[in-house]
Amino acid sequence: MKTLKKIAIPVTLGVLSLIIYNSCSAGIPKGATAVNNFNAKKYLGRWYELARFDYRFEKNMDNVTAEYTENPDGSIRVTNKGYDYVKKEWKESVGEARFIKDKTEARLKVSFFKPIWAGYNVIDIDEDYQYALVAGSSVKYLWILSRTTSIPESIRLRFIEKAKKIGYNTDELIWVKHNQ
Repeated sequence: MKTLKKIAIPVTLGVLSLIIYNSCSAGIPKGATAVNNFNAKKYLGRWYELARFDYRFEKNMDNVTAEYTENPDGSIRVTNKGYDYVKKEWKESVGEARFIKDKTEARLKVSFFKPIWAGYNVIDIDEDYQYALVAGSSVKYLWILSRTTSIPESIRLRFIEKAKKIGYNTDELIWVKHNQ
């Protein structure tokens, strides 16, 4: 019994540490680069989610928006809202984002369930901060955002091409409806 405890306890602690470490990952996909000379103040405000992959936490959601506001401590309050068209109800989730290095590099970590953090990386944005391509910690997470409910074809194609070069399977993107 003592031998089992000598093995089981360290192995269990090691596995738990690995799970916690991975859940706190705020990485960026290989081949992706966060926007430099990023203007955090210009990024604040409302964004419409135009495309994403089929994530468990956004299942059956349309009319999805994200609102970014600056907190007094310099972190960013993230308010995501969307309509679950199966349950016929609005859902809202509030989280916090923090810059990984400094505010001029668009690499952030975001949490809706502390202490679990995930990568939030703006990897492309137009010069007027109207359209953004956002990568998560891996090629499983990608969002196309816009200040309005539509996007010019040239920007859409630019974002799709960039995502493909990084390794995203853009054929699996869900294009979000905005009708409410």
